[in-house]
Amino acid sequence: MRMRTALRLLTLLAPLGLAACGGSAGAPVASAERGVAYPGIDCAPFARELSSIALYGDAASWWDQAAGRYRRGAQPMLGAALVFRREDRLPSGHVSVVSRLIGPRQIQVTQANWVHGELNEDQLVVDVSERNDWSAVRVWWPPIGQLGAHQYATYGFILPPIPTSHDELSNATPLAAQLALSGNVGRPAPRARQMAKGAL
Repeated sequence: MRMRTALRLLTLLAPLGLAACGGSAGAPVASAERGVAYPGIDCAPFARELSSIALYGDAASWWDQAAGRYRRGAQPMLGAALVFRREDRLPSGHVSVVSRLIGPRQIQVTQANWVHGELNEDQLVVDVSERNDWSAVRVWWPPIGQLGAHQYATYGFILPPIPTSHDELSNATPLAAQLALSGNVGRPAPRARQMAKGAL
């Protein structure tokens, strides 16, 4: 009975965790049940660093900004940015980075602030669109350890300027998180992947 009540409470609180993409910055804290806590992390700066896609502003604005600068598509590619549309649960939209290709309708993503203030690696995303064009997805919700029931509308994928691999993305993830939280002034170019390569 207590477990059902806890799950019901998590379901009710889930939209609150997605409502904002920010907060006060702090040091990462490991969480065995979920991802790694990075207080104040925002999805867009993290995705920019990890994907090497130099776009700025709210996550939902990335799609239009990418026109004429980056290739966009309806099918995933490693390192691509999956751009979510604005909605009540995501007033600024959301952006995550494709970390694995599982099948025609399943991928994994690495993303910040899907669970408020956390960084989650290799989280399942399933295409539930009628045309198999990734315009509607369901996303893994770590607090309950299963796919969330809500369908999110997406624009599609902004393809990465530089080919990548899962290992390269995984190696660059901690550095991308640190750079996303660094509070750099202006619009510095994404550099997490290049720096991670240099450190190996």
